[in-house]
Amino acid sequence: MLFTGPRFFHLQLLSKAKLSNGMLYAKVAPQLLVPSRIRFISTNTHDVFTSKELEIARTERLKGLGPIVSRLPKKLIPYAELMRLEKPVGTWLLYLPCTWAILIGAIETSASLGHTLGILGLFGLGSVIMRGAGCTINDLLDKDLDSKVIRSVERPLASGRISTRNATLFLAGQTVAGAGILSLLPAGCWWLGLTSLPIVFTYPLFKRFTYYPQAALSACFTWGALLGFPAMGIFDWPTMIPLYLGTYLWCMTYDTIYAHQDKKYDIKAGIKSTALAWGKNTKKICFGLSAAQLSLYTIAGINSGLILGPGFLGGLAIFGYRLITMLSKVNLDDPKDCRRAFLANINTGLYFSYALFFEYLLKSFF
Repeated sequence: MLFTGPRFFHLQLLSKAKLSNGMLYAKVAPQLLVPSRIRFISTNTHDVFTSKELEIARTERLKGLGPIVSRLPKKLIPYAELMRLEKPVGTWLLYLPCTWAILIGAIETSASLGHTLGILGLFGLGSVIMRGAGCTINDLLDKDLDSKVIRSVERPLASGRISTRNATLFLAGQTVAGAGILSLLPAGCWWLGLTSLPIVFTYPLFKRFTYYPQAALSACFTWGALLGFPAMGIFDWPTMIPLYLGTYLWCMTYDTIYAHQDKKYDIKAGIKSTALAWGKNTKKICFGLSAAQLSLYTIAGINSGLILGPGFLGGLAIFGYRLITMLSKVNLDDPKDCRRAFLANINTGLYFSYALFFEYLLKSFF
């Protein structure tokens, strides 16, 4: 067993650790055991972390709570962490493709500014809720695996700060809230949104039996590139399909870089990913995916009639430059650099959103 707690301390071992049934046991001084301050993390011996590693993980978690989550009532903080509210990168990456579809749809339908901003706001709220639900599903299914990866060992379920029952009830509430947001959108969004649910609820399982869990994640994480069009009252499939497929490849690229952070621990834990499947060929493959992505965005621009617009064309050029630069510079053997490159995708996507909004303003008012 490993012992950690709100105030991490080293336990004095009174005898050598004994190995039994794949578990590590150690006798400890009874006076050091304070039940209210101890959490137990079971793991196989080859995945045991040192006390220093666990202390660092806990310190990093507390530092990463940020100014908002850290000020919540203590009982609510684990649930905020379960939703990853302190780590909004996933919410941004889920939301950005929605904005592209909404803005292209707004241009095609000559939608008013107020209506466009309203739909953008609804999708923003929906992204927070549904990304949070996805994280809850992920942690429920992966709590045992999370305890074997140092970056995730402090997650609420893996660390025992939230029970499985409470997390399941919380997920039910998130699902109801997400359905409420969907009900506020046009009816055309309902069936399209519901078709994504099976993959949303099952994608965390893919890492157990395939080296391509990113393929499943990308399928649902980029669904907004489709959903934004019917939200604006249009089904422009010749534009929707290449935009979605291109965004799918973008997600494959950045999530593979993300997976390179954990490859050392993933190998030990038996977790599969494209980072392990592609190995040293990752950059070559990602360059190919990025070239295909930009080509698909070009097709979407042609089919929507926006390809020569200064906003679309300029935004696509910035997107391509940042994407290629990121892939050229990232050190896939440095977890911190992988994290930096992964985070850079937020601004890459935002610049494209700003450019499309500029295009929308040009078409609407000039």
